[in-house]
Amino acid sequence: MESEHRRTDEERRRESQDILDRAQSESGTVLSSAMARAARHFGAADAPAEDRVEVWGKRIARALALLFVLYLLGDLTGAFGR
Repeated sequence: MESEHRRTDEERRRESQDILDRAQSESGTVLSSAMARAARHFGAADAPAEDRVEVWGKRIARALALLFVLYLLGDLTGAFGR
């Protein structure tokens, strides 16, 4: 009887570990793919590589847009925080 109980515990442990491994791999995939998309976007991967002016123009514009959005969020948070 004890060996049956031990086997059940081992099966439960293995199943739990499989579930945790699967959840970790799936969450890592979502986060890493989102970060990769953001890096491609801010790196101006959609601009023609031979046109350096356009590439740098897009990079600068997107960085400024991000800073502006962060400023707006901060201002909005400050307005409601008062």
